[in-house]
Amino acid sequence: MNFLANLGFGVRQKLADIGQGTRLFLRLLGLLGACLRRFGLVRDQIHFLGNYSLAIITVSGLFVGFVLGLQGYYTLQRYGSSSALGLLVALSLVRELGPVVTALLFAGRAGTSLTAEIGLMKAGEQLSAMDMMAVDPVRRILAPRFWAGIITLPILSAVFSAVGILGGWVVGVVMIGVDPGSFWGQMQGGVDVWKDVGNGVLKSLVFGVTVTFVALLQGYEAQATPEGVSRATTRTVVVASLSVLGLDFILTALMFSL
Repeated sequence: MNFLANLGFGVRQKLADIGQGTRLFLRLLGLLGACLRRFGLVRDQIHFLGNYSLAIITVSGLFVGFVLGLQGYYTLQRYGSSSALGLLVALSLVRELGPVVTALLFAGRAGTSLTAEIGLMKAGEQLSAMDMMAVDPVRRILAPRFWAGIITLPILSAVFSAVGILGGWVVGVVMIGVDPGSFWGQMQGGVDVWKDVGNGVLKSLVFGVTVTFVALLQGYEAQATPEGVSRATTRTVVVASLSVLGLDFILTALMFSL
């Protein structure tokens, strides 16, 4: 009986958490108009999330491009198709690696920052003080950060893909000696704007919503203690990363099966 009671209590608590998270998500979506009217708050968060994540995104994209250039050349060379290196690098980045790796890095860099910031504000009773002053913390604190994350992640993903293609060009053309005309020509002829680039942008938008919401939810629901904030920050990385990988499989299956 105790086991059944504990199981029922746990299931009820999880359902309550899902319902509370869903209500918060719908409320954040509904605050788009309020954020547009006070776009300065969103702009500041775009600078905070995007500018401070730009260095790690750029460096990571460059080295991923280097690795794709090397591995792609040695693989294509076996079949006499080394001229298709540019196409391989571009498709790998804009379809998969650009959105996914950017989202994982964004979760580790900006997501944890959002969770820690909101959690510390809750632990310091700043959110409660805003409630006492009739200021809605969801409208004033969470919503600008939510929409800023949605805007920022696709931009960072585009930067990652562009720098990665440049890295593949450096390795393939400059270092190995692949014909530059073939490198860029195969890329231009084989990459479709809507099917490849468009699907990558759509993935980035979905990942931006997911990672930012998970980070804000974990911070908003964190226990108001240092240990609670630290556990919430850890959960942000784990939940956001697994969500990105799972959604990537689902989106890829849907996009390329139609």
